[in-house]
Amino acid sequence: MPVLNIVMVEPEIPRNTGNVARTCTLTGARLHPVGPFGFRIDGRRLKRAGLDCWHLLDITLYESLSEFFARNSGNFFCFSAKGRRVHSEVAYPDGCHLVFGKETAGLPERLLHDNPDARSLNLSNAVAVGAYEVLRQWNYPGLLREGKLREFRW
Repeated sequence: MPVLNIVMVEPEIPRNTGNVARTCTLTGARLHPVGPFGFRIDGRRLKRAGLDCWHLLDITLYESLSEFFARNSGNFFCFSAKGRRVHSEVAYPDGCHLVFGKETAGLPERLLHDNPDARSLNLSNAVAVGAYEVLRQWNYPGLLREGKLREFRW
């Protein structure tokens, strides 16, 4: 099964990170939060924002971008309001990393000079849009397609 990696560089808002965690869990994507963080990563608000998916999440934490790039290789696609292409104009290979910046400042410009790939929206919305475009191109290999209904009585 293809592997999709979501990279959050210096996330600041726990609810956005929780929303991205849920998106990653439901799509089978791996989450890579890169610090420094704008909140305690083990904080109650972050856990509450992720609801019941934290135990299902494939997550690796990094203290810095330097550590992230030292431990990862492959294809990196930066999502930014300064991007030159629409996210659907890119062909995403297996193992690709979708890289998103922090809510208030986006990605460091040094990354964008080398990788100005796709324009971005609100952080958690941009992650969902980007992840689902990759999965659409791959025919949704890791998507949880079934839910469980609770018993219903009239």
